[in-house]
Amino acid sequence: MAELNTLVVRKPCFGLPTGCPQCLSAYIYLKFAQIPFQLDFHLNDPHTDKIPYFEFGDCVTYNNEKEGIIECLKKDAGVLDLDSGVSTLPEWISTKAILTTWLADALAYELWLGREGSSAYGIYYSDLPWPLGKILSWKKAHWLKLKHGITNDNAEVKKEEIYERANSAYEALSSCLGEQNYLLENRPSSLDAIFLAHGLVVLQTLPESSVLRIKFLEHANLVRYVQQCKTELLEAAPSPTSVPQFHTGSSSSASRGQSGSKPKNKPKREKTQEEKTFKRKAKYFVVAQLVAVVVFLTLMTTFDDAELELDDGGYDYYE
Repeated sequence: MAELNTLVVRKPCFGLPTGCPQCLSAYIYLKFAQIPFQLDFHLNDPHTDKIPYFEFGDCVTYNNEKEGIIECLKKDAGVLDLDSGVSTLPEWISTKAILTTWLADALAYELWLGREGSSAYGIYYSDLPWPLGKILSWKKAHWLKLKHGITNDNAEVKKEEIYERANSAYEALSSCLGEQNYLLENRPSSLDAIFLAHGLVVLQTLPESSVLRIKFLEHANLVRYVQQCKTELLEAAPSPTSVPQFHTGSSSSASRGQSGSKPKNKPKREKTQEEKTFKRKAKYFVVAQLVAVVVFLTLMTTFDDAELELDDGGYDYYE
C-alpha cells in the first residue's frame, strides 16, 4: 500500500494513542500487519458506531460495516489477514467469544458504571460542553443497566456475575498464553489486538481500586504480555508515516466520518468556504443538540416513573 493511510480514532488520553478499546485494537492490528498509517482524531459523536474508520486512497471503511473494523481492514482495505490459518480453530472461536462478550461487558461496566463513569468521561466526553457530556454519559450508563437487567435490587448480584465471568476469561486467557509471546500458534492475530487493547485500557485508564484491574493483575503472564506490547508497539519511536496528526477543528476526516451512508469510493476533498462557515456555526448546533437531549431525557424520565408505578417497583420493566 503505497499511499499514506489514515486511521481515524477517538482522542489520545491516559498515555495511550487513543483511549477507545475498539480504536486501540485497530491501531494494534495495523501495527502487527506493519501497515504505514497516520492517526486522525474525531472529537464529536461519542456514541457513533462508525468510529474507528480507515481511509485508504479515495475510499473509507467504517467500524459499523461487516463484523467490525478489523474485518473491514482485511476485506476492504487489503490489510494482511493475520487470522489466516487459525480462524477456524475451535480455540480461536472460543477465545474470540470470551473477548467480545465477557471481557467487553466487564470493561464497559467499569468504564461507565464504575466510579461514576470517570474513566469513560475522560475518553469519550471531555471535549464536549460539560452539561452535554454529562447527560450523554448518564444516558450510556442507563442503557448498560437496561442491557444487563440491572436494578437497585439486583445491582450487587449482577456486578458479581460480570466480574466472575471476567475472572474466568482471564484465567482461560492466561492458560492459553502460557509463556508464549502470542495467544495462538505463537504468532499475532486479531485476538491479540483485541486482548491487548482491552488490557491496556484496563491498566492505563482504570483506578487502582478497580475490581477488574485487580483481577487482571493477578495473572502475571497477561500483565507481562501487555507491558511488552506497550514497549514494542506504543513506546517505540514512530516512523514519519505513523506520527499522530491531531486536529482541534473539524477536519476532512471527521467530516467524512459524520456524513453519508455509502462509505466506499468517496473522493477526498479540500476544505471549502462552506466548511469554514459550518465550523463557525458549530457552537449553535451543540446548543440545539443539548436542548434536544434535555427534552428527551425529561420525557424519558416521566415515562420511566410511570412504568415504575405500574410495575410495582420497576423490576419487571428491566427484566
